[in-house]
Amino acid sequence: MNKNAKILIVGDKILPGKGLIAFLQKQGLTNVFSETNTGLDLLSQKSVTAFFLKEQPEYVFLGYIKAGGIAANMKYPADFIYENLEAQNNIIRAAFKNKVKKLLFYGSSCAYPKKCPQPIREEYLLEGALEKTSQPYAISKIAGIEMCRSFRQQYGTDFFSLIPATIYGPGDDFNLENGHVISSLIKRFHEAKIEKKKEIEVWGSGKPRREFIYIDDLCRASVFLMNNDFNINLINVGFGNDISIKKLAYLVKKIVGFKGKIIFNTSKPDGVLRKILDSSKINDIGWKPEFDLERGLKLTYEWYQKENNI
Repeated sequence: MNKNAKILIVGDKILPGKGLIAFLQKQGLTNVFSETNTGLDLLSQKSVTAFFLKEQPEYVFLGYIKAGGIAANMKYPADFIYENLEAQNNIIRAAFKNKVKKLLFYGSSCAYPKKCPQPIREEYLLEGALEKTSQPYAISKIAGIEMCRSFRQQYGTDFFSLIPATIYGPGDDFNLENGHVISSLIKRFHEAKIEKKKEIEVWGSGKPRREFIYIDDLCRASVFLMNNDFNINLINVGFGNDISIKKLAYLVKKIVGFKGKIIFNTSKPDGVLRKILDSSKINDIGWKPEFDLERGLKLTYEWYQKENNI
């Protein structure tokens, strides 16, 4: 992508969309479009078709339209499957019709089977049943991955998919209802510290293990893949290590400075017990992460305080 390339970022209200816009602008790429700054209605085929005809973007980063943690997935299953499917169908079709050079679609690790070998390799997709709590969202992501693969196979398009570990960092959604585990923990521990609470409840047993990737690392990986020709359909991007939710909670507690106790509510769902990606493919072609979890958490908490003037 040269400095004047026309780039469309889809999903600019959610990571990685927000992070990508900031990252590309720091790299000097200023010809960047998104649904917010163009008024693009992602759920309207007419709006998407008109935008592509007028602006002719060369590169598309197709991110997350509607995403969230376990609670949001359980509360809004219809919204999660409908909005993601509708938007990605419109974008992928328009990208093909208007001869977009490259399209990167962001999948999700929940698209992999609930019970599959760890670390998770790309070829495990569609090899088993999904985790029920996130199934509607996961199906929309599988559909997007398959659409990119199918257009690539039938028409020779350079459309491909990336599955990241759980993303976190500055710009994340700190809404307790919609947020993922790290943003939710930071907000809840911070509020508990301010209110001088003696304890805080965390959903589940704390035993599940998760892998996390800092937003800047994901942006670097995304641009690295866009700028090179690797002839891939699907690739994992993770940090390479995972952590139990229990250890994560205590690490966030330390960084935030909360002094009370942590109570794990075992009546709440755990989700998949372990989820770590095999990122050997992207590692082998030259990309490695730079931000370890503790450093990333500190930077995220610093951003959260600055953003909220606290």
